Amino acid sequence: MVESVSTTGDRATGQDGNQPSDPMLVTSSKPLHRFIQREPRSLGIVILIFGCAEVLMGFVMAGQRELASHRIYIPFWQGALFLVCGNLSIYSEARPSKKMVTVCLAMYVVSLLGLVVSIIYRIVLCKLLTLRYHWGLSELNQLIGVECVFLISSVCVAVLLIFLSTVARLSLKSTATQVIIQHIPPPVSNTSSN
Repeated sequence: MVESVSTTGDRATGQDGNQPSDPMLVTSSKPLHRFIQREPRSLGIVILIFGCAEVLMGFVMAGQRELASHRIYIPFWQGALFLVCGNLSIYSEARPSKKMVTVCLAMYVVSLLGLVVSIIYRIVLCKLLTLRYHWGLSELNQLIGVECVFLISSVCVAVLLIFLSTVARLSLKSTATQVIIQHIPPPVSNTSSN
């Protein structure tokens, strides 16, 4: 006996067969389907990997004596924000709802604000480190390389978060007029009143 497993898209649109449909009330999370269709789980996994790398490299950089982004704990709070955003994206595809997408959108915006601070700080830091020191110290070269990798990964995650926040906002915007009540008049009877 073969059982069919409903997909996330089917659960989001109410077509999985497990939910009873009421012909009088047409409510579906069709606009949330726009968010689900963009694969937030896959992008969430990518953001989660970037978050893990950020936190782990933050622990490695914590032992540095030189001025680096770990001085204001960027790898830790930014990595934590990436981990939260990644987990929320994965969860929102598994259980889509308007509240879940709203929470995701809020965390995407908070993470983007943190990314702006991080990117500006790391650009200034890379310029400062390359201008202040000569290119003779291998440890300093490694530190500049790690900061540049952090900067590039921050820009990559910023692009992903801008895309996800745009899709989430568009899917939330279109849910405002979603409930449609159909009124079907009863059939006219042919009885005469004599």
